[in-house]
Amino acid sequence: MPPSTSELSSLASLLDELTVRVTALADSALAVHEDDVAAELYGVERSLATARRRIERLAGPHR
Repeated sequence: MPPSTSELSSLASLLDELTVRVTALADSALAVHEDDVAAELYGVERSLATARRRIERLAGPHR
């Protein structure tokens, strides 16, 4: 059975929450000059944003 729109929406919300947490960690790392760590975390942030957009497309109006 394919996922429901509400399931996909819930996943998108979780990804939002994770993105906020990862961004905060990246900002903290940057503040203490841990540039390599910050760069990796910002990369994770971008990946999470991409995943959220993909899930939103799946939950879009065609469902």
